Amino acid sequence: MHIYKDLLAKGEQPLCHIIESPENPLLSKDGDMIIGGAFSIHSGVTMPSMSFTEKPKSLICSRFNLRELRFAQAMVFVIEEINRDSSLLPNISVGYRIYDNCGSRFLSMKAAMALMNGQELTAIECCSGQAGVQAIIGESESSPTIVLSRTTGPFKIPVISHSSTCECLSSRTEYPSFFRTIASDYYQSRALAQLVKHFGWSWVGAVNSDSDYGNNGMAIFLEAAEEEGICVEYSEKFDRSEPAKLTKVVDTIKQGTAKVVIIFVAHIEMNILIEQLILKNVTGFQMIGVEGWITAVNLITPTSYSVLGGSLGFDVGKSNIIGFSDYVVKEFWETALPCLLTTGNTSQAENNCSRYQDLFPFKNYNDDISELRYTNNIYNGVYAVAHSLHSLLKCTEKQGCEKDQTIQPWQVVESLKKVNFTTKTGEQVWFDSTGATAAKYDVINWQRGPDGEVLFKQVGYYDASLPPGQQFVITAKNIVWGGGRVEKPRSVCSESCSPGTRKAAQKGRPVCCYDCIPCAEGEISNMTDSNNCEPCPGEYWSNAERDKCVSKVIEFLSFTEVMGVILVFFSLFGTGLTMLVGILFLIKKDTPIVRANNSELSFLLLISLALCFLCSLTFIGRPSEWSCMLRHTAFGITFVLCISCVLGKTIVVLMAFRATLPGSDVMKWFGPLQQRLSVLTFTLIQVLICVVWLTTSPPFPYNNMHYYKDKIILECQLGSAVGFWAVLAYVGVLATLCFVLAFLARKLPDNFNEAKFITFSILIFCAVWITFIPAYVSSPGKFTVAVEIFAILASSFGLLFCIFTPKCYIILFKPELNTKKHVMGKTASKSL
Repeated sequence: MHIYKDLLAKGEQPLCHIIESPENPLLSKDGDMIIGGAFSIHSGVTMPSMSFTEKPKSLICSRFNLRELRFAQAMVFVIEEINRDSSLLPNISVGYRIYDNCGSRFLSMKAAMALMNGQELTAIECCSGQAGVQAIIGESESSPTIVLSRTTGPFKIPVISHSSTCECLSSRTEYPSFFRTIASDYYQSRALAQLVKHFGWSWVGAVNSDSDYGNNGMAIFLEAAEEEGICVEYSEKFDRSEPAKLTKVVDTIKQGTAKVVIIFVAHIEMNILIEQLILKNVTGFQMIGVEGWITAVNLITPTSYSVLGGSLGFDVGKSNIIGFSDYVVKEFWETALPCLLTTGNTSQAENNCSRYQDLFPFKNYNDDISELRYTNNIYNGVYAVAHSLHSLLKCTEKQGCEKDQTIQPWQVVESLKKVNFTTKTGEQVWFDSTGATAAKYDVINWQRGPDGEVLFKQVGYYDASLPPGQQFVITAKNIVWGGGRVEKPRSVCSESCSPGTRKAAQKGRPVCCYDCIPCAEGEISNMTDSNNCEPCPGEYWSNAERDKCVSKVIEFLSFTEVMGVILVFFSLFGTGLTMLVGILFLIKKDTPIVRANNSELSFLLLISLALCFLCSLTFIGRPSEWSCMLRHTAFGITFVLCISCVLGKTIVVLMAFRATLPGSDVMKWFGPLQQRLSVLTFTLIQVLICVVWLTTSPPFPYNNMHYYKDKIILECQLGSAVGFWAVLAYVGVLATLCFVLAFLARKLPDNFNEAKFITFSILIFCAVWITFIPAYVSSPGKFTVAVEIFAILASSFGLLFCIFTPKCYIILFKPELNTKKHVMGKTASKSL
């Protein structure tokens, strides 16, 4: 305070002094505009001993990282190229300050402060407002980039990363001045899920670094995997500084059943993980990697291929910067390293070069340049800054730039949002609303070359800017699979369910663990791994394999099947037998036994029986509208005609007995005319019932799909059940009346009393039709029709045999009994 007052009293401006010397960059060059850089050229630090009696020494950097050196070299190369370009920033020289943060967040923050403050030791009270750098290129990993962006964010100094992909950096609220020449992990993580699904792997393990990069990337992958139906057996994380967690991760991979492992880590963590996997001989797994490590050259060791051979993953495109390969082996060492430019004292030169000693072994080495991936991003990032400054300084090729103009950091940020240019390599560069570029990845596969060297072979690509369905392309035939497999490895919790089955989740396990349950009858699944079985439409049924709906078996009593043939045979046999009896009666029509009890009714009865036998044929065959109406009405009318004839014959027996009594003239009331009228009347009543039935609600063909699940029963629906049962009831009433009358006349004195045979025939008739009712109701499908036909045939044969067999027997075998005397009972013999 006193010093400040003394300076004011003397009229001098107060100065702000940096307490210590500013941190010196690893590589630097002065210029009108300065671009900063921060890379992990060393990937580890060693803590110095802490005595707490003196000022702690600086952190000691260790584990040289060649890939990060290439990034720094690429930045220097691009700046030198811009300085030689007369069309871009023509009269402005661009300088650089590049720091090695050695993979330490503490050193990353220290580098950020050094870049913002510049190299000046003092600052006057009213500074110019010019930042130490116009923009910062870096870092390579997301976590240190977050530290860098949060440190520089309040000052709105733009940070442009070439490989920090954490989705968390897309927040313009938290990181308003952050840009990147690579897409966020949102796209890569979802592309990983698509890659896994593409190869049919539904059961995977997941490992990520316990960092912003790993945690955010894995969270997006897990969400996308769930959407794609992929199950994760385990999801483990580790930090490079926690050996216990790393050991647990390795043991989990080794003991897991998943043969595919998603590893979302940066190349530094991957190096540590690989060492442990090799140590515990964890091989045979299909590793799926990310851009953070899939093409890291430092992972290639004599033993690492046993673990990483066949690995698949995404990475950005290869470097195609013209002249860069020659630059890194010659010009860089001649112009960029200050120690090599020192003249005079040799010991002093060696002392100045001590911090670069890890770099010198690679002075003449450029074999790795062909596999570099991120140098294009650095190239684009530096050019984006140059184009922004070119716009802000209102540069023209003829008049140059306005060098005296002060550029504020926020102006560079706003200019970067609008930048849109095409590089010399033909790549278009622009930033979206999150400050990132379009997502484009190569699909990389670890393979061995002809000489045994490890190659990062491109086997496909992913381009998020293309329409859906065209974004992901891969050539599977070019892939070498993990574990030395010839064929694509399988990684599933449960084997695929074949068509005809469905998946049933196992209780307490992920959805990818399931049992395969056969589809129920009438249901199918025609796809592999079907979640549900689909019911077949009404007229279809599942086949034996349950993978196809086939037409249901159509069932009806046909003429060609065994049962149909047997019934047709008996129907025709009965008809033929009836015709033979009729012919016999026609030949013997003048004999007493034929003429007894009205031969006219006997012939009419034979005709009706023949019709009864024939009407059973209408029940066989495919039901149609006409056959359905014909079968029931023909059956009802012919049977009424038959029973009417039998009833007439029964009444004739009773009347004939009454007529033998003295003074009886009853036969004149029931002569042949009355008999014909009675038969006609009884039959017309049935005809009337049938007409009413057919006009109101006639029978119709019907596809019955309810009785059998796998069959369609073609049957005749009754239409009106009342009409059907009315027809049967009327037949039953006539049969009952006939039975009662015949029963009463069974013991009348006559050698050939037909009443007892009629009684027996009607008894059989009634027994058949009484048993028919429950059998008809309970019989399934075509057997319902068979039962009905059987009842018709059985009752018809009963009438035929019981009424006509005794007469035929006498005509054929006992002609001596076929006399009027014997029939009338006037001979001594009373037997038949």
